[in-house]
Amino acid sequence: MGFLSLLEKRFPKEEHPELYYEPMPSLYPSCVDRTRPLLDQILEKDVLLSYPFDDIAMLLDLLEQAAADERVDRIQISLYRVASNSKIVQSLIDAAKRGKSVTCVVELRARFDEENNIDWSKRLEEAGCHVVYGLPGYKVHCKLLFIGLAQGGGVAQVGTGNFNEVTAKLYTDLALFTAHEGILSDVQEVFRCLVAGNFVEHSQHLLVAPLCLKNRLMELIDQEIEKARAGEPCGIVLKMNSLTDKDLVEKLVQASQAGVRVQMIVRGICCLTPGLRGRTENIEVRSIVGRLLEHSRIYAFGVGANRKFFISSADFMTRNTMQRVEVAVPVYDYKAKRKLAKILRLALSDNQKAWVLKSSGNYRMPGKATRAKPVNLQMSLFQVAKDEAMSAKDTRKPSAKDNNKRRKK
Repeated sequence: MGFLSLLEKRFPKEEHPELYYEPMPSLYPSCVDRTRPLLDQILEKDVLLSYPFDDIAMLLDLLEQAAADERVDRIQISLYRVASNSKIVQSLIDAAKRGKSVTCVVELRARFDEENNIDWSKRLEEAGCHVVYGLPGYKVHCKLLFIGLAQGGGVAQVGTGNFNEVTAKLYTDLALFTAHEGILSDVQEVFRCLVAGNFVEHSQHLLVAPLCLKNRLMELIDQEIEKARAGEPCGIVLKMNSLTDKDLVEKLVQASQAGVRVQMIVRGICCLTPGLRGRTENIEVRSIVGRLLEHSRIYAFGVGANRKFFISSADFMTRNTMQRVEVAVPVYDYKAKRKLAKILRLALSDNQKAWVLKSSGNYRMPGKATRAKPVNLQMSLFQVAKDEAMSAKDTRKPSAKDNNKRRKK
């Protein structure tokens, strides 16, 4: 459907403004300081980005800085869908030319991007990068980046979306940047296994498919079932693209029957019918179809202060849980968890772009209460990013007292 891109030329914005959305520019994350090296800031604290509301320029800057930073001696990354004129890949090439060890796990079978990935793989190899082509029979779909320091340690990024500057403006995705030692160790183990042609058999923090994701998810659901049976507060909220894995569907049904409230935001295929008496009456399913493609995966288990959050590259589909290398990462940082909780809260409150799945199997728009405040998940997140950017800008402005000191100097 590439011909659709020509429509913009046939109907220019100047002549047909009514056909165009209002601008929604991505904003540089307010939680980081552009005047300081990003690597140092991530070593100090976790950073959770929400694309496209947060600009992927931060990732581009991080890779560009890492390529030139003398402390960095190696970079490892998994590439699934890459932009045609990728600045990300160019930074990897620059790093290799500067003598750093660069390992790229490239999935050549990424549907519709096979030719583009082959071309980039050749250029990476020519620059001296170590290119690995995944595992026979299993697609490598995880979104991992590791930047290692010569003296030890480093930073990692685990995300829900591809390292792609184009889709980062069209898809809603999440990316966690962290220096957590346990997560770094697990990320390095994933890359070690991919290079060796093996599967990860054990991980302490990450949930890694095909051997260590589905079983851990079942355990997390079982924990909520046990809480319900003990009369303790419990709950599950899941956001994903599709739900088709029969085992996970049945486990969610068990949770509902035990009294666990299960709320799901499933954009596409959903092989579970909610609201069936004695079976799924405690399950709610909604789909949000808006201006941007909902692509982030969030898993939340429990309630209150002990609530566990994960972001992941995996949907609850058999192809993801059993036939691909996927990764879910726990989110430990308090501010990052609050951000995820807000995203889920807005998604469950959306009454503008949401469709609710009924027990009949049909989708209906949520009934609009006469006094209900309109909630649009995507526009709300854009407004949150704007407000945070303005707040950060104000706090960084020099005070009148500071200005007086400068004048005296």
